[in-house]
Amino acid sequence: MIDLDPPFRLATTRDAAELAELVFFAGEGLPLHVWTGLALPGQDPWDIGRARQAEKAGAGEIVVADFGEGAVAGLTGYVIGPEPEPVTDDIPALFRPLIELENLAPDSWYVNVLASYPEHRGKGLGKRLLGIAERIARSEGQNRMSLVVSAQNDGAMRLYAREGYVETARLPCDPGDWVTDTREWVLMIKPLPL
Repeated sequence: MIDLDPPFRLATTRDAAELAELVFFAGEGLPLHVWTGLALPGQDPWDIGRARQAEKAGAGEIVVADFGEGAVAGLTGYVIGPEPEPVTDDIPALFRPLIELENLAPDSWYVNVLASYPEHRGKGLGKRLLGIAERIARSEGQNRMSLVVSAQNDGAMRLYAREGYVETARLPCDPGDWVTDTREWVLMIKPLPL
């Protein structure tokens, strides 16, 4: 992992509640839909989200912005390898286009989650976290960045375009029983000279 300067740090398991909320924001509600489907009768779906984020934080996979009161923005990402993920019939239709789009970005560092609490938006945290993502990608020998965003998320689309990401592909969203405004998913890629 690269060195991080305040207000940025690696997330810890103590950040699990904030991280689950940030993932919820980034996924425009899709994570809660997934957690609800995984919850046992009487189980709070948010408990599933918090547990998943605690596991990722414990593995050192999440960077957060923290001004002393806890995580207010976060970044999660990973390397997409050279081999495509199989898109099999048992994968729900909701997730197929997401996997298909990721498969179009082999050998890239994938920005999986980039989010901040609403009251911290417009302060440059997204741009700074994308810069950290690029530093991580370079440290891992990657020469391009990738992400998938809802075509209906105008603010995120503008941020990524300003930061050099270019729309590469677009696929329709099949929401099934997920209540959403998302109609299309967009793959955006940014070359990253080493």
